[in-house]
Amino acid sequence: MPERLLEIEDLRVEFKTRDGIAKVIDNLNISLQTGETLGIVGESGCGKSMTALSIMGLVPIPPGRIAGGRILLDGEDLLQASEPRMREVRGNEISMIFQEPMTSLNPVYSIGDQIAETARLHEGLSRADAMARALEMLRAVGIPAAERRINEYPHQMSGGMRQRVMIAMALACKPRVLIADEPTTALDVTVQAQIFDLLNDLKEKTGTAIIMITHDMGAIAEMAQRVVVMYAGHIIEQADVGQILTDPRHPYTQGLIRCVPHLTQTPSVERPPLLEIPGVVPALSQLGSGCSFAPRCQYADAKCRAEMPPSTAIDSGHDVACWLTEREAAA
Repeated sequence: MPERLLEIEDLRVEFKTRDGIAKVIDNLNISLQTGETLGIVGESGCGKSMTALSIMGLVPIPPGRIAGGRILLDGEDLLQASEPRMREVRGNEISMIFQEPMTSLNPVYSIGDQIAETARLHEGLSRADAMARALEMLRAVGIPAAERRINEYPHQMSGGMRQRVMIAMALACKPRVLIADEPTTALDVTVQAQIFDLLNDLKEKTGTAIIMITHDMGAIAEMAQRVVVMYAGHIIEQADVGQILTDPRHPYTQGLIRCVPHLTQTPSVERPPLLEIPGVVPALSQLGSGCSFAPRCQYADAKCRAEMPPSTAIDSGHDVACWLTEREAAA
């Protein structure tokens, strides 16, 4: 069996807001194995990015706080680690590619200096050796004319190039876990495909495990081996990617898949309609006692609105939190 590298157990994250306490993450349980790509999918506001920030120890406190749970990296609870220890972990053992590279990169330092800083901080390399590592990483992520680009600044690069720089920075110390938070947002489809190919290639060469955070089921189909579907701070379904795409059981997962456009190669075949999920993700400070998806669900009944469904195993490795599954089993 593959080694369990990262485990999140019963994680709860809360934020104090004007409207009360918002349970941003509620009893989250996730495991990540060495060398796998785990997809976390859901709409904005479902808790995906906050999960990543919790792993990195970057939840803003206050107004946020870790209300409970554990995040284990090789058995070490990162929630109990000191800040100096977390500075060792970030960028070295666990790295993160943030959503917007233009705001994540420092505009007054060259990209070479920014990549080299990571190697100098975590591996104690000299400036010359760190710059050599930066050049090596720029070549690894497919930056053309890397010898010249290493001295350029973020504003001199396209969005796709800046995203490659972010990936180079994240991989500079060969981390064991790479968190990619919407790594292809606002990039055209050609560049998206290049980024996916790059991440898959680097994973094969280095064995790095990847957590891919996205709202795009197409990206999940391209990248992930296992998928966690989040809604309003909860995991509502998780399974292997093949099971999720071919046999989604939760109405929310089914809705996400129906939102993906389908192309047909045969002009005579009518393209299936592109459907949307009605409504929006609820305010996390105003959740009731029932299923948080019930107001948007066409199958919801009185029990759905009154009680939160537990996570139920319906197949090997396929768990769903939905009362509909229970009703179907009883039928």
